[in-house]
Amino acid sequence: MIRLIEARHGISLTELAEETGVGRRTIHRDLAAIQEAGYPLISAWQDGEKLYRFLTRFKDVPPISFTLQELMTLSLLRSQLDLLKGTPFLEEMQSVFRKVNSVLPPRLAAHMERIAQVSHPLLQGKRDYSRCSDSLQLIRHALLYQQSITISYHPVGREEPVDYLVDPYTLLFQKGGIYLLGFAQQRQALRTFAVERIASVQPGKERFEIPEGFNTGQALEEAFGIVAEPPMQVEIRFSAAIAHAIKDRVWHVSQRTREEADGSLLLSFRAGGKMEILAWLLSYGAHAELLAPGHLRDELMLMVRETAQLYHRQDLPA
Repeated sequence: MIRLIEARHGISLTELAEETGVGRRTIHRDLAAIQEAGYPLISAWQDGEKLYRFLTRFKDVPPISFTLQELMTLSLLRSQLDLLKGTPFLEEMQSVFRKVNSVLPPRLAAHMERIAQVSHPLLQGKRDYSRCSDSLQLIRHALLYQQSITISYHPVGREEPVDYLVDPYTLLFQKGGIYLLGFAQQRQALRTFAVERIASVQPGKERFEIPEGFNTGQALEEAFGIVAEPPMQVEIRFSAAIAHAIKDRVWHVSQRTREEADGSLLLSFRAGGKMEILAWLLSYGAHAELLAPGHLRDELMLMVRETAQLYHRQDLPA
């Protein structure tokens, strides 16, 4: 049956029953088993008849072999999975590694276990996604089968959740957080949703098509982080004391740097995401001076003054 579905763009229950010589009830049971086995089986009505097909064309996958160096890299990646704790993805990744180890000689499997411990991730402010596991499973299903979902979302600063009808495009991972990037149909625009703020997910039956040529990297190319806002030209002067820590890193794809005679460094880029830029600059304290744009410099100046006032308080306990 899998070969029949794979060979056609769409096949009906009647055609499957005729080709296989079994009844429709058996066909229904087999289709359910195929989907439970992990095949991306979808259905759609065409000319009054439901047709079944796979999202992608399946072929027999040949055995995969790994070099020792590739196995070592896999084991190193295994040690970086702390970000996924509490999500369904962690158990699935651990299952992948168990399957790999199950076909290795015992000594090599033990060696791979040791390698997995030679690096340790340091993730400050990482989130616990255990309470989001059910939502993430529904989001994963929607991503796989390109189905719209309705999410109940808690925006910052609002007590009541807001419902969004979303075409989920991809998951984003940034600074210990997981975010859903999708097309919000009410807004008719791409939106980013923090997974921990999603109160519930309601699966939909409608399928959607990702726009041809869509690329996540390009969609966020003008963002400093994950917030897509109108880009602005930003220029910053970093002191000589930390210039070395700035110039050797890529902060944005559009960045330009220039070293000054006094050892300071000028960094410029064009990007949006006001609060992400301001938070990043504040982390450098007096070592970073925002030169442009002027309106953002004024806002940063106000934030610095308000912060300074906290340290002039006289009512703190001794």
